[in-house]
Amino acid sequence: MRNIDINDIFSSVKNEIYNNHRERQILIDISTLLRYFSEDNVFVTEHAAERFRQRGIKIKDIRHAVENGEIIEQYPNDYPFPSCLIYGKDYANNVIHVCMSDEGTASRIITAYYPNTDKWDDALKVRKDAL
Repeated sequence: MRNIDINDIFSSVKNEIYNNHRERQILIDISTLLRYFSEDNVFVTEHAAERFRQRGIKIKDIRHAVENGEIIEQYPNDYPFPSCLIYGKDYANNVIHVCMSDEGTASRIITAYYPNTDKWDDALKVRKDAL
């Protein structure tokens, strides 16, 4: 009888989802991310949570930004899952950028930060290197 390694199964499924998204160039819809929030299927890594604390960003501000924001960049070829960058505002009405993945049934907050005009246009929606 062959031993089944759960990590091998997870890795195989993850690669299949990634390749499927990559082949079809699936773009993330913000309503899908909002559904994941409502289903309590949004996760934060310990590293990301520590960065939020360092930047003075609270989870409620991230959720508020997603609920009232818009996707400004899509990364359909990100590995292991496609991701996107969201422009939104925190509860104090400050612009915040949130990067989130779409993992098929859940999402992960990859990072969040307060953008500045060193790298972004005056509206904080377009990268200067893209102009």
